Amino acid sequence: MLLRRALVLGGSTEARLLATRIAADRRLWGVISLAGRTSAPLAHDLPTRVGGFGGVEGLTRYLIEERISHVVDATHPFAARITANARAACAAAGAPLLVLTRPPWVAAPGDRWIEVAGNAAAARALGDSPRRVFLAIGRQGVADFRVAPQHQYFLRVIEAPNAGDLPPSCEVIFGRGPFALEDEIALMRDRRIEIIVTKNSGGALAYAKIEAARALGLDVVMIARPARGDAAMTHDIDAAMAFLFS
Repeated sequence: MLLRRALVLGGSTEARLLATRIAADRRLWGVISLAGRTSAPLAHDLPTRVGGFGGVEGLTRYLIEERISHVVDATHPFAARITANARAACAAAGAPLLVLTRPPWVAAPGDRWIEVAGNAAAARALGDSPRRVFLAIGRQGVADFRVAPQHQYFLRVIEAPNAGDLPPSCEVIFGRGPFALEDEIALMRDRRIEIIVTKNSGGALAYAKIEAARALGLDVVMIARPARGDAAMTHDIDAAMAFLFS
């Protein structure tokens, strides 16, 4: 059997799990690519490249030059541009593509969700009256909330955002998950949070804030995932491994 050469577009827990499986399989050669948005990413079990490819043309060239046989897009569910580039590059290079992503969260009894399509809609959903807002969206996109400066924001990030992107009244809280439910409840009580803004990233590791909001009776502005085109998709690591031998 010819050695399969896999490119994993990473940045998610699913990507790390898949990398571990690929590294343990002698029938596979693999590399994982990270966008480089954090200066100290978590370690992976595959050789890792950091930084962009140079758009669709650069990624197409990489796939051809490295003789990549299969591509798994295991980026963050909101990495729409990377997914679009991967879809176009794989089509040009003739490499099959699979999107590996975690299932989105679904509202449970007791949840008070306001579902919106993007950051601009999320900022509008906060309303005109000043509120204490927990922003769990990461540092990218925080500038979109400058249009609603009447609110007090609490932004949790792994790395410092650009100061110019922050709304006028914004406390930056540093932390890398997963976070325990009791810690999320304590944080929201301590900051007297009235409403949460988050992306529907899905998965168990970031779910505690949703449970905390439910326990405290808080509204959650839930930003829906962007469309990821017509690429084949799975939520299952075993299915992703089977794809690499298809």
